Amino acid sequence: MESGQQSPVIVQQAPESKKVALTGYVGFDTITRQIEKKLLKRGFTLNIMVVGQSGLGKSTMVNTLFASHLLDTKATQKASDPIRQTTEINTVSHIIEENGVRLRLSITDTPGFGDQINNENCWESIIKYIKDQYATYLRKELTPNRERRIADTRVHAVLYFIPPTGHSLKPIDIIVLKKLSDICNVIPVIAKSDSLTVEERIAFKKRIKEELAFHGIQLYPYDDVDTDDYSITEADRAEKALNQEMRELIPFAVVGSERNVVVDGKAVRGRKTRWGLVNIEDETHCEFPQLRNFLTRTHLQDLIETTGIVHYETFRTKQLVALKESTMSHSR
Repeated sequence: MESGQQSPVIVQQAPESKKVALTGYVGFDTITRQIEKKLLKRGFTLNIMVVGQSGLGKSTMVNTLFASHLLDTKATQKASDPIRQTTEINTVSHIIEENGVRLRLSITDTPGFGDQINNENCWESIIKYIKDQYATYLRKELTPNRERRIADTRVHAVLYFIPPTGHSLKPIDIIVLKKLSDICNVIPVIAKSDSLTVEERIAFKKRIKEELAFHGIQLYPYDDVDTDDYSITEADRAEKALNQEMRELIPFAVVGSERNVVVDGKAVRGRKTRWGLVNIEDETHCEFPQLRNFLTRTHLQDLIETTGIVHYETFRTKQLVALKESTMSHSR
């Protein structure tokens, strides 16, 4: 071999794993219980942002979703009240517990969004806030003596409230939905949908879906299961079917209420309108139950994972590439 030449590296492929029968009880089947015990002790974190114009019932919807008073509901602004000149960012955090499961829930509100006469760039502070949370997490992640568990302030889901006009999305809605969907999980909802008739609601949802498709706006949940993959499991198929069902429902036509009304002698959450009683737990009245199930009972963990695996990783990769290029340019 000539001087300076490196020896070829021989890489041996690991043999394919074979399934072997146990001759006795080992105990590693308890790992799921071990994980559950550790997670229950640690608790979970969920960060939600609500975006929409004033008067669409954002605070009421959050309180209704989590069956607790988390945000103070604000009365519609009076004509004499000063108009907010910018979109504000307000975050409140609570710890709620259900059947031994502790959830650290942070809600970020965006008062002032879409309320100005000129709404140009009213979304910039929202986009900046979401990216700032990624940047903060990345800085902590790259710190040599980093914390054992980095506090997660990344936004896991954005509930985007669409006014129930019954016509079409406004230009501002299309712009903001596009910008938000590029960096986080967005769940659009038609606010106060009880102001629409059933026929109007169906037509409005159809029109919104067409506009989202026309503008190439990709919303959560994403279809990442390859049906052509020979290794696809029944669980994968079930997940794919559930995601498709949710995509067909989006945008959710919702109604929120913290008040109880009596229906057939039973107290349910709802509200009275000029057309009659709206029971928000009745799927024939609105799609609040589907939104709640989607957000808390079927996709909560996936929202958190998708934020880290998809959106944060995209941000992280771009930042590290930019840092590398900057370092190389300065070293020349």
